[in-house]
Amino acid sequence: MAVVFSLGLKNIDERPPTNNPLVKEGISLKGSNDYTVILIHGLTGTPHEMKFLAKFFNKNGYSVVCPRLANHGEPIWVLKNTRWQDFYESVRDVIIKGDAANTDGPIFAAGLSMGALLALLLADEFRDRIAGVSCLAPTLFYDGWNTPLSKYLLPLASTPLRHFFYFKEEPPYGIKNEVIQQRVHKYYCNARLNDMENVAQYGYPYFPVTLLYQLQLLVKYITKKLPHMDFPVQLIQAKDDDMTSVKNSKFIYDRISSEVKEMILLYDSYHVVTADHERDIVAEKMENFFNRIKAHKG
Repeated sequence: MAVVFSLGLKNIDERPPTNNPLVKEGISLKGSNDYTVILIHGLTGTPHEMKFLAKFFNKNGYSVVCPRLANHGEPIWVLKNTRWQDFYESVRDVIIKGDAANTDGPIFAAGLSMGALLALLLADEFRDRIAGVSCLAPTLFYDGWNTPLSKYLLPLASTPLRHFFYFKEEPPYGIKNEVIQQRVHKYYCNARLNDMENVAQYGYPYFPVTLLYQLQLLVKYITKKLPHMDFPVQLIQAKDDDMTSVKNSKFIYDRISSEVKEMILLYDSYHVVTADHERDIVAEKMENFFNRIKAHKG
């Protein structure tokens, strides 16, 4: 997470969202077998961060759906007023009326960061449809080595001041790979609060404190539900995650009631494990996990 913040000059903007085509963009790939994977990107992120996994699973026969979360791709003053329930509804719609609505085969769900929490909620609600969940760098609290100011800024989340404050993203941006990190830095370092250039590819350079508040509400909600979740769960996290420590995965592992669960550590990645050095390992570990579930159900 960011180590600096900037003060927003405007309060809540009451204008309606724009007709930005980025809002409707996502990833949808038809597979050659009966299996479907729903991939969920992170908060202030983009489906682009799941692109490698989408191609990997589709190449191996899976249908892949990665929706763009609610208001991601809209100006930041629209995004900052979005509730966590709206983000979840974006994912829920995939099964209710989206690309996975008419599939008969098993569905797997996987999410990055906050997306991992949404994947857990999805599997909990649709237990008859979701065969297993892979949580990638799950985020319940920001306690990584690059979040030294979080303990001072977190209290703002529950006050009216949350409408004015933003974290600005700082290196390494959740990426250990220096080539990718430099690409992100080229955009982020000079980006202004309302810049939309390259948001579709790299996500937002600023993080509204209002969304931190929504994440806190989501964490409070899901923590109560964890002991009642008993579906297969895989947790993958970098040991040196710069945003969220391994304690996040362990928190879920220790509380979830699943008989089938595993926790995997990576040693050459930071937070965005879906795009970093070990993304191929992440994909292989996920596929192995899904294959074990298939074999057990078969």
